[in-house]
Amino acid sequence: MLTLTSLLSDFKQLFYPHICSGCGTDILSAGNMLCAKCFVTLPSTLYAQYANNPIEKIFSGRLKIEAAHAEFYFAKESLIQHLVHQLKYKSNKEIGIYLGEMMGRSMQNSNRFHSVDALIPLPMYPDKERKRGYNQAAVICEGMSQVMNVPVYNNVLIRGRFTETQTKKHRTERWENVEGSFAIKNEERIRGKHLLLVDDVITTGATLEASGSRLLKIEGVKLSIATLTTATK
Repeated sequence: MLTLTSLLSDFKQLFYPHICSGCGTDILSAGNMLCAKCFVTLPSTLYAQYANNPIEKIFSGRLKIEAAHAEFYFAKESLIQHLVHQLKYKSNKEIGIYLGEMMGRSMQNSNRFHSVDALIPLPMYPDKERKRGYNQAAVICEGMSQVMNVPVYNNVLIRGRFTETQTKKHRTERWENVEGSFAIKNEERIRGKHLLLVDDVITTGATLEASGSRLLKIEGVKLSIATLTTATK
């Protein structure tokens, strides 16, 4: 029986290879998306554990938040850039769920996010989401939800109009580009709740500030923020 099981496993690996999303090796445990070598090289921030961390400082004086976290440091030509690229442009939703689970565990191990009632993925412009087929922030939330046992509210925060890419804009231009671009649907679902706003990356924080400001206009809402990556150290 053991031999038959081994043969079936080898057959499955031959035609449906289970490989590391980082380096491509097939030497990894079932259920893992990364091999041990790639896993230990992920640049974790540990920000979930600490108040007044660099992500919270981004929003100081700009947005009233309870806590903020980013799971990984982002760098060009790095493993985490490769994984985010796989999620956003190569339809690898599984790696997004996997990384979301990692972020969820980090936040569960902190006592700073236990009062969160719901996860709110930062919405994409509808045409962009249709073209990609999914919202990467919602995929990350799916993994987080499985670990944190907190629901995802996908249709509460709505992106109401097209905004140009933020890549080459300075802070003021980024704010002006997104101000007023978010709306709320089903407002009653979030009244009086502690919401965790989630995105894949944070740079200046302008988009998260604009969307978070809109959420905070709802009666009784408290807000925290989490992103998968940050360039801030």
